[in-house]
Amino acid sequence: QVQLVESGGGLVQAGGSLRVSCVASGSIGSIADMGWYRQAPGKQRELVTSITSGGSTTYADSVKGRFTISRDNARNTVYLQMNNLKPEDTAVYYCNARIRTPDRVVGKDYWGQGTQVTVSS
Repeated sequence: QVQLVESGGGLVQAGGSLRVSCVASGSIGSIADMGWYRQAPGKQRELVTSITSGGSTTYADSVKGRFTISRDNARNTVYLQMNNLKPEDTAVYYCNARIRTPDRVVGKDYWGQGTQVTVSS
């Protein structure tokens, strides 16, 4: 079994910062891409940022220059540093990882349970 567990969400004022983390645990052979998605009330889940195992990153235009993704491969952990937060960043943030378990040749996507980020104006 593989689990992704997020932590670090909360309530912050506009202009503030938060860091969320996600740890993968269980029977893990290898982890390819890791990323963060978010879903605001009444909206579809959207990709915020992703990072490859080699450290290449992509960002949604709405967060470029404000959010930074990083990962610690030794700890199977991905981080999202969010600076200059805006009310429109309010959403549930979900961790995603493409993980290959030892019994499989191809990895599959796993999701965390989500962590709420609320930005007040």
